[in-house]
Formats: sequence, structure tokens, C-alpha cells
Amino acid sequence: MSDAPLIDIKNVTHTFQTKSGPLQVLDDLNISVREGGFCAVVGPSGCGKSTLTRLVAGLLKPDEGEVWLHGERVKSPRSTVGMAFQNPVLLEWRTILQNVMLPMEIVPTKTTKKQQEERARYLLALVGLEGFEDKRPSELSGGMRQRASLCRSLVHQPDVLILDEPFGALDAFTREDLWQTMHKVKEKEPFTGLLITHDLRESIFLADQVVVLSGRPARAQYVLDVPMDGPRDLEHLYTHEAAEMLTILRHQIEIAQGRAPVGSPAEPA
Repeated sequence: MSDAPLIDIKNVTHTFQTKSGPLQVLDDLNISVREGGFCAVVGPSGCGKSTLTRLVAGLLKPDEGEVWLHGERVKSPRSTVGMAFQNPVLLEWRTILQNVMLPMEIVPTKTTKKQQEERARYLLALVGLEGFEDKRPSELSGGMRQRASLCRSLVHQPDVLILDEPFGALDAFTREDLWQTMHKVKEKEPFTGLLITHDLRESIFLADQVVVLSGRPARAQYVLDVPMDGPRDLEHLYTHEAAEMLTILRHQIEIAQGRAPVGSPAEPA
């Protein structure tokens, strides 16, 4: 893992033009994620978290500021970025295997069809979906569909994986199971991660850095480094160290929501 930033968001401002007038969602936002790192972004609803992912993916252009990946300014969508969303958006007329292979059909690669299928089958086995390759999305549970969506986002071996609340609609047990799957996947399929989430437990379990955004228009209000090294299991979430981090993050969210004054101390864990 390098200390050099792979994702570098510099002084980014973005405003949407709406029927009722301009709506500024981001204001002079600065976030850096080192190569191989995993950054979680949390903040109040509507503060611009999903807008941020689309700027990094090259689907939107900032009004001001710049987004850099690998030392190159992002000006358009890039094949080196994978994305997974809260809704898996799998095509019902395709099998799970065919859904996972779809990105390689849209953006042709130099690999053969056989190699592409082997890659897709490998990923499905990695997330626990071996034996479900020929099923249709409607035949799978919500958690299984989200695993397939994750495979699809990784099939072309992206350098950057953007996760926009992919586990938010799942039940608590399935969500925690997928958290552990993510650690397994990242160990086997290294990437630089950017996670958008409303779940503070999820943020400290998956990420090594948590950025708290302020209320709209959002800035980077607070950055928490997560010191839990090595493989994590759910027991980490019940340690004193985790409790302290969650207390700090909850307090920062309250500040962002205007429910606590800026600079007020967090309660001890």
C-alpha cells in the first residue's frame, strides 16, 4: 500500500440547477485516498455523498476544483473505476453469470470469451455464489443479488471501487455477512475503495479512513483514521476502541446536522 494519493479530490464545488434555483451540494471539498486505501464517507442525508461518487467516476464534472485518479485529471468515465449501488440493477433476462460478464461486453477487452467467463466464475465463487451462475436475479435473495452486483463491479479488475450504499437495503445479519465478504474480496482482489454509507459501524469495520461531511453545501468536516490493522471480524465492533470511534463519529454527525455546536467535545465512550 502506497502513501501516494490515488484518489485526490481538490477544492471541488458542485451546484445543481433546479426548477427553484441553484442548489449547491459541495463546497471546496478536499479528500485524498492513498493507493490501496479504503475511505468511507458519511454525513447527513442530502449533503452530496452520491454526487461525490459520480464526480470521482467521471459521470459529472465539478463546477470548480479537480478530481484526480492515478495523477490524471478525471474528465470522463474511466474503465479503471468499478461501481456498486444500493440497487443491484441486474438484468432479469440474463443469468447471474451473464450479468457479471456484462461490463466486458460493453467495454471490450483483449481477453477471450473463455477467459472472461473464468474470471466471472472465479468472482462468483469468491463471494459464495458458486452453483448459482445459471440462476436468474429473481431466483436469488437480496443479499445474493448484491453479491452478484459486487462481482460485476470487479470483473474488469478496476483500480478504484466505488460503493454507494450497497448494503443499505439489506437486513442486519445479511449486511454484516457482506461486510466480512468485502474484507475477503479486498484481500484477494486489491483495490482502492470509496464507500458511501449511513452506517457508522459499517464505516469503521470496512474502512481505514472515515470522512465526515458537513451539512449542505458539504465540506470535509472531520477525518478519522481507523487504527484497527489486519483482518477484522465482527468482534472488533464491540471493543472499547470501536466504541470510542463510534462516539466521535456520532458527535460529528450531530455537528453536521446542527444538533451540536461546532467544537463541542464528544462524550467519553
